[in-house]
This record gives sequence, structure tokens and C-alpha cells, in this order.
Amino acid sequence: MPTEWLARLNRVVGPTGPVRRLAGNAYAVGAGGRILVAKLGTGLLDEADGLRRLGDVPGALPVPEVVHVDPDLLVTVWVAQAARTLRHDESLGRALAALHSAPFPLWGGGSSWIGACPVDPSPWPDAAAFYGARLSELAARCGLEDAVDPVVSRLSQLLPPGQPALLHGDLWWGNVLFGEDGRSWVIDPSVHGGHPEEDLAMLALFGALPDALLRAYMEVRPLDMGWETRAALFQLVPLLVHAVLFGGSYRAQANAIARRFA
Repeated sequence: MPTEWLARLNRVVGPTGPVRRLAGNAYAVGAGGRILVAKLGTGLLDEADGLRRLGDVPGALPVPEVVHVDPDLLVTVWVAQAARTLRHDESLGRALAALHSAPFPLWGGGSSWIGACPVDPSPWPDAAAFYGARLSELAARCGLEDAVDPVVSRLSQLLPPGQPALLHGDLWWGNVLFGEDGRSWVIDPSVHGGHPEEDLAMLALFGALPDALLRAYMEVRPLDMGWETRAALFQLVPLLVHAVLFGGSYRAQANAIARRFA
């Protein structure tokens, strides 16, 4: 059990109690009569900024309060969790639609990280330029340029219309917490300006979108025709991220999707 970060935490929040390891480099720590989550790693300044940005959007995704952040240590308040219910799916759908209804001034920008994968946070003038730059950058790092370059050249025809919205940016089910209050909370964002279908596609990559979530979402913000077909296109970025980090089957999946849209 590392102790240096715990000593820093004691200086920030006062005496701490029992420490319990969670997933990865995250720990639950008792302090001042409440439970905190201490996360170690890289990109945590961006993550804390993303949590604050998401939390500032009225009616959107609830996020844990940020207590303290250093470049390698993020401390948030623990979210009490319960078994997933229909209410959680409806809550997530409505909150996600509220987030996507909030305009963002540019394409890109935001976080320099998607999980443990560094990315270029530069802003871009249009959707095709943003997604093209991100796809090209990631493809070059996992040797898939030949498959991805033809997709990049067609993005102006493949992407749906619309203005950028503030996105969570790394919205898979592992980053959704089902709260005791009946709401779905989110963690570990990679916020940026992008198309709303990107968040939905990422959520569908590792588990189907529940009907209740989609109904609640579309009551607030209807989806454009063809969004189901485009989901695979928007899944290309997270698959390339996984190909960069892990290779293997993720590289094969990314290659297959790229060939489909070439």
C-alpha cells in the first residue's frame, strides 16, 4: 500500500481512517465523517476540470464533488450506490440529453486524455476536421493508417449535421455509478466538444443501450435519422484508443469498422 499520497491527503482533509482499495489505482478513504475516493495516476487535472464542467450544466449528469486535485492525485466524495433499476436508466437518459442540449463553442478542446491514452486537445473549426485529426492520430499509433485514412477522407459525408455539444467523452458503463438516490452518476470524463451521438455510441460499445434510457433521452432531445447506423462510426475512436493501449482484438475490431466506412 503506497503511503506518500495518504500523507498528502492527511494534510488536505485532516486525519484519515481505514483505506480500502477499489478498482485500479483508486482507494476509498474515511475522513471527517465521510468517505472519499482517492485516485492516483495521470491526467487528473483534466479529469477534475471535466467533472466541474459537467457539474455546471443544469439538469445534466450528476458527478462526485471534487475535494482536492494535484497532477497525480484526485480526491472526490464517495457516491453511495445501489442495485441498478429502471429509474437509473431513465435518469441517465434525461441527464445525458440535458448535457447534449448545452452548446459548446468548439469541436475538440477539453481533455488531453481518454482514460490512460493521451490525445491532442486542439480545437478544430468543424466536425470533420476534429474527428479526422483524432482518428488519424490514433491510427498512426497502432498501425491502422491504411484502414482509417479512407474513412477520414469521407467524414464530411459520413458525419451528421449539428453543432458541437459538451460531451462526457469516455462514457462506458464502467464510468456510470447507480446511486442510492435513484440517479445515475458519472466519473472519469474526457470532456470535449463533439457530436452527441459520440457519447451514446461509446455507451453502446460495451453494453446495449436500454430502451428506457433511449426513451427518456429522446423525450428531451430527439435523435437524428440513421443514428443507429452511425454508432459504429463513432465507436471507431474508442476502439482505436483501446488498440493503442491493448492491441489484440480491439485492433481487429477497429480495422473491421474502418473497412466498413471506407
